[in-house]
Amino acid sequence: MKKEFFLLCMIGIWCSCNHQQVVINNENNLPKEEVLVPTFSADSAYNYIAKQVAFGPRVMNSKAHDNCRDYLVNQLSLFVDTVYKQETTLRSWDNQEISICNIIGSINPNEDKRIVLFSHWDSRSYADNDANESNWRKPIDGANDGASGVGVLLEVARQLSLKNARVGVDIIFFDAEDGGVPSFEEYYGDSSETWCLGSQYWSSHPHVRGYKAKYGILLDMVGGKNPVFPKEYFSVTFAGGLVDKIWNEADRLGYSNVFVNTREGGITDDHYFVNTIAQIPTVDIIHYEKGSGFISTWHTQEDVLENIEKSTLQKVGEVLLSIIYKE
Repeated sequence: MKKEFFLLCMIGIWCSCNHQQVVINNENNLPKEEVLVPTFSADSAYNYIAKQVAFGPRVMNSKAHDNCRDYLVNQLSLFVDTVYKQETTLRSWDNQEISICNIIGSINPNEDKRIVLFSHWDSRSYADNDANESNWRKPIDGANDGASGVGVLLEVARQLSLKNARVGVDIIFFDAEDGGVPSFEEYYGDSSETWCLGSQYWSSHPHVRGYKAKYGILLDMVGGKNPVFPKEYFSVTFAGGLVDKIWNEADRLGYSNVFVNTREGGITDDHYFVNTIAQIPTVDIIHYEKGSGFISTWHTQEDVLENIEKSTLQKVGEVLLSIIYKE
């Protein structure tokens, strides 16, 4: 990941008690609709992250990658109606042949109204942001950068299997997101398309012909300590209304100090290609701090399970479930 680039009309009042929301109609003050949102389990999400990390770095063409792929396919199949394995062979930035597998789980497949949730499941081959230069060519565990988003989405899928939502939901784990040109290599030309190979492929070749979704939400680095999720430029540009919807819901849940009302520059991440190629308005929820950029563990040997914070997973999971169940 990632190369950096530099309304609301109130029609009702939302009240909550535990995980129950009631919409009140202002005209007659009578209950109009009740929405029950299940409880997100950060412990469960954390365990899914730990399972991924235990395989070792999930870099392309490795045994750890293959083992984790099989685990994710089997785990996702417990919670969804249909699982697709989208396998193909692509070329990396250095012209190496890599075998990739995008993993897709479909819930309520016959529903026309759909939302799609994304994360990437591979980890980076280079710790090229590490303070120790001797680590630059070593792969990273990717506990936060990759596994955290997958862990949250597996827990979301588990909750959806226990309590049905009113929409169709597709959960996609993109492969080959984090294989872009390392910072220590000279590269001539635009390197942006050396990243996010799995999402580029899926956006051009969706798992279902003519696939459409109302919107998408991408999770990336959503398990770190002291999280900061700003409104990223491409998210605002392509899906500004959805950004407002998510950040307003986070504010209602008391997480405005995490989902901050600030804007940052564009980031080359999977959502960029979903927006521009698949043309599905998609938002990136990603840890990015003004002035310092990505979280300090990013692309280092410190991106390990010990630096995952359950309270961060909890906040992201609660916001995501609330958005889904209120559709």
